[in-house]
Amino acid sequence: MSRIGKNPVPIPNGVEVTVTGRQVTVKGPKGTLTQTMPPRIDTSVTKDDEGKPVVAFKPNGNAKQLSPAWGTAKALVWCMVEGVTKGYTINLSLIGVGYRANMQGKKLGMTLGYSHPIEMDIPEGLKIDIKDQTEITITGIDKYMVGQFAANVRAKRSPEPFKGKGVRYTNEHIVMKEGKKK
Repeated sequence: MSRIGKNPVPIPNGVEVTVTGRQVTVKGPKGTLTQTMPPRIDTSVTKDDEGKPVVAFKPNGNAKQLSPAWGTAKALVWCMVEGVTKGYTINLSLIGVGYRANMQGKKLGMTLGYSHPIEMDIPEGLKIDIKDQTEITITGIDKYMVGQFAANVRAKRSPEPFKGKGVRYTNEHIVMKEGKKK
């Protein structure tokens, strides 16, 4: 039985949640997000004991089999509410001699030690800030989109374990290996 799915998602002031069939739309001060809920999970906007609006979830069938989908539905709506109120941010660091990043219109350009520069298109809804040519900040309201773009940037030159050079999350710890001994 899902312990996560049992708890409803509180709707803060300034946020509007609309449920149409399996589609849930969350509208807030930072933007609007829409998500399709898993099948056989009933989603509704109700009021809690104190009279505040909440989004409640209920499995339509065997609760034991639907437990993972029940928790997933709750987590999706919670992430959408957090996104339209606070937003999501991921920081990346470029570690290495000559590694740098810059903005080229609507593209992120990076020099990562290859024989050619790397250019990546920035998806709609994301904002990229570059500080000191070695710090990249990715900001947006969709948690999945922010995380996926950060992972794609990191994959262009993931940190290597001997010198630690590459693109890494700012708070990421790389376990260093010892080099060859003579």
